[in-house]
Amino acid sequence: MSESEPAGSSLESDDTGTPEPEAEPLLAPRDGVPDVSSSRYEIARAAELLASGTGPFAVDAERASGFRYSNRAYLVQIRRAGAGTVLIDPVSHGGESVEVLAPIAEVLADDEWVLHAADQDLPCLAEIGIRPSALYDTELAGRLANYDRVNLAAMVQRLLGLQLTKGHGAADWSKRPLPEEWLNYAALDVEVLVDLREAIAAVLEEQGKTEWARQEFEYLRTVEAVPTRRDRWRRTSGIHKVRDPKALAAVRELWTTRDQIARRRDIAPGRILPDSAIISAATTNPDTIEKLTELPIFSGSKQRRNAQVWLDALKRARTSEPPDVQEPSNGPPPASRWARRKPEAAVRLEAARAELTELAQQVSVPVENLLSPELVRRLCWDWQDTDDPATTVDAFLRSSTARQWQRELAGPALAKALATPVQ
Repeated sequence: MSESEPAGSSLESDDTGTPEPEAEPLLAPRDGVPDVSSSRYEIARAAELLASGTGPFAVDAERASGFRYSNRAYLVQIRRAGAGTVLIDPVSHGGESVEVLAPIAEVLADDEWVLHAADQDLPCLAEIGIRPSALYDTELAGRLANYDRVNLAAMVQRLLGLQLTKGHGAADWSKRPLPEEWLNYAALDVEVLVDLREAIAAVLEEQGKTEWARQEFEYLRTVEAVPTRRDRWRRTSGIHKVRDPKALAAVRELWTTRDQIARRRDIAPGRILPDSAIISAATTNPDTIEKLTELPIFSGSKQRRNAQVWLDALKRARTSEPPDVQEPSNGPPPASRWARRKPEAAVRLEAARAELTELAQQVSVPVENLLSPELVRRLCWDWQDTDDPATTVDAFLRSSTARQWQRELAGPALAKALATPVQ
């Protein structure tokens, strides 16, 4: 789970302007911090303990983003009524993770999972064979309730009157042994998740959004991951300043070389070579070690040792086919370019955004949750005038990732915006 923000003072107001009640600090799990289950035997015993409980499972996972190349889970926290909390080490058991963790996966299939920001944790849990049969995402529920702040600490304070202090979510969870204070933080992340689920579910029920939430959670549970785009090197920070195709070829080769090293060593790419160094080397294009090591970052002892690796990458770039300056894309260009390239589409997009913004205010849901902005852009860019815009819009939304509640609400608004032909 991403690191929780500080809960704030007791005088902080909620979205209605009403002062929030003073929060009670939540400093330690009520049953204490459990031992970490690391061995095959301990993990099987943890599964038996969870099976003895009842009701939904509060689930969370900790990764080592920014430290490791992989997005794997390095700790899994689970809590269930009647069983308490278990902490699972999914990497230190010495066997095949999916096999060793099969007893946990089997037990967790028995009931609903409660997670906060489930899209962050589901991929790394699926990687070790653990998948939910039903899901409730308290962060997404908070968005549907139109809360301004939906981080775990803010929602726990608002709905449960408890204060979670800033923790260790951004730490290197691949570290072993894990410090006791980190384990305390990890256990607290699932301590009150089920209580939070009940509280936010009551809010959504009062707002008439329970069915919307159900559809959103089921979509989140079943959606297949979008394949990673081919030209990932184009996400290098600062690449917008590089317009020369030959320099872009150097960015591509340096990025690819760094990625191969990072993958092999399971180290975050930025710890191998920062993006700023890639851009600097690509734009100056040094052809000797002396020139390369005159650049910032490359002058350090670590990069001086690896200078030949980066120099070889620059050499390969000089003889490679330069890439297009603009990234090839099957979708519409950025909306900022529409007025020049396709002004009628820009007019449609403005009308569609205005209708959706008004609708979002009426139903008290963030406009980006009402319908994916990407879908709105694609519809407006490809739109062809028709005698029946309502049917055309509905057919488009049905063929996309839009959920039923989104089609029923946003479809008529979009049809209204697109009904008038653009001159």
